[in-house]
Amino acid sequence: MRSHNESSDDSPGYPFDETATARAVIDRDGILVEWNEGARRLLGHAPAEVVGLPAANLLATDTGAPLPPSADHRWNETLALRHRDGRTLNVWVLAHRRRPELGDRSDWLVVTPLENGKPPTEADSLSAMFLEQSPCATALFDERLRLRRVNAVMAESIGLPEERIRGLRIPEIGGRPQNDELEAAMLQVLLTGRRQDVQTLGTGNSDGALAWLARMAPLSDAEGRVVGVCLSAHDFTDHYLARERLQIVNEASIRIGSTLDVTRTAQELADVCVPALADFVSIDLVDPPEHDGEPYTGPVSAPVSLRRAAHRSVNPGNPEAVVKLGQIDVYPSPSPQADSLVAGRPIVATDPMTTLADWLAWDPARGERVRELGIHTTMSVPIQARGATLGVAVFTRFRRPDPFTADDVLLAEEVTARAAVCIDNARRFSRERETAIALQRSLLPQTLPRTAAVEAASRYLPAARAGVGGDWFDVIPLSGMRVAMVVGDVVGQGVQASATMGRLRTAVRTLADIDLAPDELLTHLDDLVVRLSSEAGVEGTTGEVGATCLYAVYDPVTRVCTLARAGHPPPLMLRPNGSPEEIDVPPGPPLGLGGLPFEPVELRLPEGTVLALYTDGLIESRDRDVDESRAVLSRALARGAGSLDETCHDILQSLLPPTGASDDVALLLARTKGLPTSQVATWDIPADPALVAPIRKQVVQQLETWDLSEEGFTTELVVSELVTNAIRYGERPIRLRLIHDDATLIMEVSDSSHTAPHLRRAKVFDEGGRGLLLVAQLTQRWGSRHTPEGKTIWAELALGEE
Repeated sequence: MRSHNESSDDSPGYPFDETATARAVIDRDGILVEWNEGARRLLGHAPAEVVGLPAANLLATDTGAPLPPSADHRWNETLALRHRDGRTLNVWVLAHRRRPELGDRSDWLVVTPLENGKPPTEADSLSAMFLEQSPCATALFDERLRLRRVNAVMAESIGLPEERIRGLRIPEIGGRPQNDELEAAMLQVLLTGRRQDVQTLGTGNSDGALAWLARMAPLSDAEGRVVGVCLSAHDFTDHYLARERLQIVNEASIRIGSTLDVTRTAQELADVCVPALADFVSIDLVDPPEHDGEPYTGPVSAPVSLRRAAHRSVNPGNPEAVVKLGQIDVYPSPSPQADSLVAGRPIVATDPMTTLADWLAWDPARGERVRELGIHTTMSVPIQARGATLGVAVFTRFRRPDPFTADDVLLAEEVTARAAVCIDNARRFSRERETAIALQRSLLPQTLPRTAAVEAASRYLPAARAGVGGDWFDVIPLSGMRVAMVVGDVVGQGVQASATMGRLRTAVRTLADIDLAPDELLTHLDDLVVRLSSEAGVEGTTGEVGATCLYAVYDPVTRVCTLARAGHPPPLMLRPNGSPEEIDVPPGPPLGLGGLPFEPVELRLPEGTVLALYTDGLIESRDRDVDESRAVLSRALARGAGSLDETCHDILQSLLPPTGASDDVALLLARTKGLPTSQVATWDIPADPALVAPIRKQVVQQLETWDLSEEGFTTELVVSELVTNAIRYGERPIRLRLIHDDATLIMEVSDSSHTAPHLRRAKVFDEGGRGLLLVAQLTQRWGSRHTPEGKTIWAELALGEE
């Protein structure tokens, strides 16, 4: 049977003599699994006689299986072996794991040279070339790539004397994958006659070397034939480590702080340092609520309460973590976390039997975990920025055998300092964002009013990453059972945008209270935005403050909806048993341009029609265009068979990514209602004061029909005053209308005059002027609104109240 690295290639370019080394492979159970021709020459046993049997059968004495301790990866010793003819041979053998990364699960390769013979003489031409051409740690290999000579420096690096390893190949000496690469490069040098350089990395030798540069050159005889290879090894560990540290710092500057999220930034710090600097890293941060939301700036004293923000391990599942993510733990003194925070500097513990044991005595669970994993060194680095203590990072090694050095401490400080600034920036942004969101939500309606005109539901979501914007929505009850619905969006983000939104929303409610038509309201709002823009920007310029707005008024008596928009996305409409359709509202310019008109549109809507008003953050996405988003919105609106709240949720789930919207989103859904004709009564009033009494009588009869006789006296007085004023000061035609629902009775008197009455207090000797004052005292509220035909004076009476 052939062992690894053995080949049947008999071509001229294949120089290896596989019989020059006795080689066997023993599995982890001590069974021989491979036996080459060199081993047969040494002990006389054919492969069929020993393969599959315990290797201990070859020992001349009963000393157990010839395997080294499980912790070793390479082992050598002189063993007494039994020859096939019964003789005992004292043979020096070298053993190493074929795959050291598998630990105890790997097989052992056991070799011994058969042709090491006597040391070369001075007359040996190869020895002469070796002495002349090796400037440093050097090894000389013959045309079969078997070791002939090594100088003292190389023997010290290998850790074995020359007389023991003479005649072996590189893979038989080292057994690591790097040795196979070196031999492949040496073969190319032997075949081509050209020099080659190979860099190899290890886990560290006794002298601490980790990185080597192997320079290989052909050795030629007098006739120019390549008869050997000279290998010189140069230790460039310091240069390699410096380059690795620079790479870590560069990677930290790129990867840490990619977002303004505290937890994400802490995780990025842990990800950068594993496995480049440590085998396990934990990031614990001071909990801001303990200090009124501000980072802690005073001296730290133990015990310290910290919240686990992130951790990372070289092992899947982070088995080293005792604390779960998001969990708060208290760290007393002594502990790595508390001691470094109290001292305000990094602390390194490299002795698991003293310092680490003292640290972990307070926590048996941590102590047991340290012993199980073989943790031998820790480094605790405070996370500090701008004079504030933010937390602590703990770096741990258990797989890497080397302890933390002074350079490692400097590197950890540099990377942690960079991360601390990013964490502090993220914390400040989060605090400002929470403040802006709280301001934004306080300026939005906390609940939507219940009206007889519409059933409404809404959603507001701030942007996931950017600052809070100025999106808003509102439902405003108007006179005559009507309702106004508005959705707007202020250009910009942050607290300033929220404040501007609050001013615009207040202005809209004020303008809506005087019953302006949608296009007139937008015109007044445009003038306000122009003034705000002038205050915010350079004098004489506009556009510093901008906004879009959609304003709609719905009348449940006539079932007419009037809409106008200023640069805002058009709304969608879903009629009963119909499909969603976009309402063709003339776009109009955005607010703040000034001087441009707005054009309204009127629609007669059947009862149960759903209107969808929204801001552009709902339909603008990086993953799809606006038309596709509108199609998704239409499908989600069409699926809304349940409540409007469920439909709102379905729309947001369908359109927004799991990570959140890139811009603020405001969504308002309204399902229209209609007042039946039985709840509305209308009279045409002749312009004769003598006919007011019959009108009052008809009103009382109507109230009896509606079972509202208790409100008859008050209603009669109010109607009398309103009708009398219309006859005296108004113009024909004059009309009286009563509207009622379960909670309100509305009295309206309309005429063709555009002159509105004013509430005033009459003097002692005045004969009139007390009518509107009486109306104001008897009703819940009153007012006037202009219509294309004239004006309407109205008054509301709350039913069931004295």
